[in-house]
Amino acid sequence: MSIVPEKPRSPLATARELLNRHGLSPKKSLGQNFLVDPRVQERIVAAAEIRDTDVVVEIGAGLGALTTRLADLAKRVIAIDRDAQLAAVLRAEVADRPNLEIVLGDALDFDLGQASRTAGQALVVVGNLPYVVTSPVLFATIEAAARGQVVDRAIFMVQKEFAQRMLAPPGSRVYGRLSVMVQQAASAEILFHVGSGAFLPPPAVTSTVLRLRPRAQPLAEVRDASLFARVVREAFGARRKMLRRALEPGFGARAAMALEAAGIAGTRRAEELAVADFARLANALAEEHA
Repeated sequence: MSIVPEKPRSPLATARELLNRHGLSPKKSLGQNFLVDPRVQERIVAAAEIRDTDVVVEIGAGLGALTTRLADLAKRVIAIDRDAQLAAVLRAEVADRPNLEIVLGDALDFDLGQASRTAGQALVVVGNLPYVVTSPVLFATIEAAARGQVVDRAIFMVQKEFAQRMLAPPGSRVYGRLSVMVQQAASAEILFHVGSGAFLPPPAVTSTVLRLRPRAQPLAEVRDASLFARVVREAFGARRKMLRRALEPGFGARAAMALEAAGIAGTRRAEELAVADFARLANALAEEHA
C-alpha cells in the first residue's frame, strides 16, 4: 500500500492564509490537523465517487478544503463542524454556494437517519476524523446504516493503526470489538495512506483513507442485533480472560450453556472467535433467554 508523499506541492499558504485572515490557529484540544495537500484532497473526493445526485454529509469540515470540492460535484453537502470559529470561517468563505449547508455541532448529535429521510435517499459520508472521536463516529455511522438504507458509502481518514484494527482477522494482535462490529455491518477497504506532511500542523502518525460500504444484510445472521453487540462488547471487555469467565458477570450461568450450545469451548478467548462464532453465541444466548 503506497503512502502519499509527505511533501505537499504548495498547499500550506492557503490554509495559513485562512487561519491568519480569521485570527485562528489549530486547536490541539480538538485534535485539529488540517488536510492541506490538494493531491490528497482530490484522491479522497475521487474515492467517494460523488455523483450529481448524491447528498453528502461531511464530518469535520475544518477549513473547507474537502467541502468545496464535494459541493462542486454533489447535489447537496451538509458540512458539520463542532468548532464555532471554523463554522464561521466556512460561512464567510463558502456559504454562498446554494447546495451547501453548514451545521455547527457535534457529529455524534447529528441524526443521519433523519438526514437520509429528508433527502429521500441514502447518504454519502466523508470525514477526516480526529483520533479522539474516531471510534464513536464510526460506530454511530455503522449503527445508523444498520437501521436501513441510511448510508450508501463512507470515506473516512483515520490513524493507520485504527484502520488496521478495523480489518484485522481473528487471532491478530489488534483484532477486537471494532473489528467484529465493522466487519459484521460493512465491507471495509483500505485505499491509501497519507504522510504527516499533508497536514497543518503535521501529526505524529500516518493516516489511512478507507472506504466502508454497509452490507445489505449482516455478515452473519443474528436474532438480536443489540444482544450480539453486547456479547462482543463484554467478551472483549475482559479479553485476557477465558470466554466463560468474561461473559459470566453479564450473563451468569446462561453464558456456559450458550457456549456449549454454540459449540464454542469456554476456555477460548474473544480474539480467537470469528464474526460467525460471535453470531452463533449471541443466537444461543437469545434461545436461552426465550
